[in-house]
Parts: sequence; structure tokens; C-alpha cells
Amino acid sequence: MGIHPSAIISPEAVLAQDVNVGAYSVIGGHVMLGAGCRVDEHVVIQGPTRIGQRCRFFPFGSIGFPPQDLKYKGEPTELIIGDDNIFREYVTVHRGTAQGGGRTVIGNHNFIMAYSHVAHDCVLGNHVILANAATLAGHVTIADHATIGAFSGVHQFCKVGLHGFVGGYSVITKDVLPYSKTVSPREAGNYGVNTIGLERKGFSPESIKTIRAAFRVIQQSKLNATQALAVLKERFADDAEVQPIIEFIEQSERGIIK
Repeated sequence: MGIHPSAIISPEAVLAQDVNVGAYSVIGGHVMLGAGCRVDEHVVIQGPTRIGQRCRFFPFGSIGFPPQDLKYKGEPTELIIGDDNIFREYVTVHRGTAQGGGRTVIGNHNFIMAYSHVAHDCVLGNHVILANAATLAGHVTIADHATIGAFSGVHQFCKVGLHGFVGGYSVITKDVLPYSKTVSPREAGNYGVNTIGLERKGFSPESIKTIRAAFRVIQQSKLNATQALAVLKERFADDAEVQPIIEFIEQSERGIIK
């Protein structure tokens, strides 16, 4: 494929002879791309960034951008990427900060799926998988062969051990043991009436009071959904605000979150 005519390559970038760069991609200054790398269409890579051999960047990735850290004041920091890594669509990877050692490091043979984010000063080992929209905060360390499930978030300074597995939709605020299977609670909770939201939408105090009374029947009466529905129909038969709740429960096929 070579270098597409619409691609913009900085004269300060260093590309191996067989690097491919697709249409409308931008390779900034102080970027080094090793042999066999392929940059698809609409990718932007900023430097200082050093990339090894045979890495693949899918469209709309943003690689090597400055860190999202208010302490960052433009200090020279870098991103280092090893060999045989895959970065799917819309992946973002940021350079390090001076406070965090100055570099973000990604090893070899890693698979970074679409919409994932690797923040400043993270260190990824080898054969790591970040599933779709996995998010690593700053200063996160991921050991070899670890997997971070889709839509999971790993808090700053946390570590995921060797062969650790984090299930999808997890929120990781402590270190994950090597070889472990770790999943944070997924069961959604109902925390009562959105009082502020209703006030902003013009609901009167009396209407909100009635809705909260209906919620108490659902949440605090220790009744199952069928029993709670019967009480709502009897107690709030003439209250227009509660009728949508009654209809919703009647029409629910998967059950309600209480």
C-alpha cells in the first residue's frame, strides 16, 4: 500500500521503508515506526512515540497524544510501543507525565480493542487483551497475559497481575491477583426517586411526595413485584403520577430493578 498521497508525514518522523500509511492519516514529529507497521485511514500518531515492528493501527485511533492530566505543562514525555500489537478503531493511548516517570509503555503482542483507552504512565506487558471500551486510568500496570473485559475501568495506580482476568463492566479500585477471575458486582440498584430531576421538570412537591410513597411500596414493603403491583393499584388508583409506574410494571417482561 505504501504511503497514501493524502497522508501527512512530518519530516521529523522516521518510518521504516515498508511501513504503510492510509489515506488522511497524520504522523507527527518525533514518531518512529518500525518495519512492517500498518497505519490505516484516519489515524493520528503524535510524538515523541517509538513503535516497534508489525504493529497495526485501525481507523480513527489517536496515539501518543498528551496526557489528560492537569499537572501536565508540556514537559517532554514519550510513548513506547513494542512489536506485533493491534490497536482497533478509536483507541486512544497517551504519553506519560513527568511525575509518573515520563513514559507510557506497551509491550509486545497486545490486542487493544475498539474504543479502549490507555492513559498516561500506564505499563502493559505482553499478550494483554483490552476488550472494547476498557479504560485504564493513569499509572496502571497490567502484567503479561492479563485480560480486561469490555467496558471495565481500572482505577489509577492499580495493578492487574499475571494472567489476571477482569470481567466485563467491572470497576477495579484495588489490585487484581495473578491468575484470578475478578468481577465487580453487576447487579443494578434502584436508589429511589430522582427528586432533583423531577423538580427541574416542574413536578410539584405533592406529586413528588406521592411518587415517593409509591416507591416505598415497591422498595421497602418486602413485597414481590406482583404483590407490590396489587397494592399500588389499590392505594394509588386515582393518582395520575403513579399510573405510569403501574403500567410499566405490568408491561415488564424481564422484571424490575428494586
